[in-house]
Amino acid sequence: MTAKSKIIISISAVLGTLIVAVLVFMIHKNNEQIKEMTQQYEIEKEQLADEYSQLAIQYEGYQLNVNNDSLLDKLENERLKVQRLVEELKTTKATNSKRINELKKELGVVRTVLRSYIEQVDSLNQENARLQKKNEEVTRKYQEISRNATELKTQKEVLEKQVTLASKLDAVGIITEGLTKRNKSTDKISRAEMLKISFTLSKNITAEVGEKDIFIRIVRPDEEVLIKDRNNLFRFEDSEINYSVKKMVEYTGEEQPVVMYWNIEEFLSPGIYRIDIFADGNIIGKKDFKLDK
Repeated sequence: MTAKSKIIISISAVLGTLIVAVLVFMIHKNNEQIKEMTQQYEIEKEQLADEYSQLAIQYEGYQLNVNNDSLLDKLENERLKVQRLVEELKTTKATNSKRINELKKELGVVRTVLRSYIEQVDSLNQENARLQKKNEEVTRKYQEISRNATELKTQKEVLEKQVTLASKLDAVGIITEGLTKRNKSTDKISRAEMLKISFTLSKNITAEVGEKDIFIRIVRPDEEVLIKDRNNLFRFEDSEINYSVKKMVEYTGEEQPVVMYWNIEEFLSPGIYRIDIFADGNIIGKKDFKLDK
């Protein structure tokens, strides 16, 4: 082997060593870059997964505040879509940069959709708030009108009661006395043949004039009413009750004397008796009187 050949071989060996060293260096550097890229993709994948999870939570949160069935269905569809994308992301390799980028774009789309739904929800909430405020105002006005109507009704009832009381007849100066066969006054039961009840209807310009039926109930000491016939009834406070004596008078609104009689045809015991006088469905006077033995 010549000296020239040895030199060529030596140079080739050195060059080969250098080339191997460069290749090893480049392979190592490339592996480092791949490792760094893989770590970066993994981080991006985790961040993307977190964003999808937060977005899914947002969809669920807005579903709780929506009463619109159509919008609820749309939100539910998007929530399921996000859930599917999350599941796909979990199974996508970090090195699959193409799919991860696609998933990023889809994330932007669903965010845009959610934003539009949020605007709809806010719009619905504002409308609901406006309607609720209007409803509260209507309710308040209704309650105020009802309260005023109740007050007016109460005032009307009070006025009607006052008018009724004002127009009620009054029997004053009530005198009850026993009369003998000769029409002499007596307080002895044994001598009395009839009872004479006299009184005066007071002047009342608010009372209705015309024919008036006057009813008298003569109440014995044992609270039983003297009657001639069980069918002698008149209406008082939504019921039919017996009367002892009835008389029709022509009332003019001025003072008017009235006299009524009861023929004694039954046994009467001594004691305190009571006269109750009625007209127009009202009791207009009462007075106790005594009969001796």
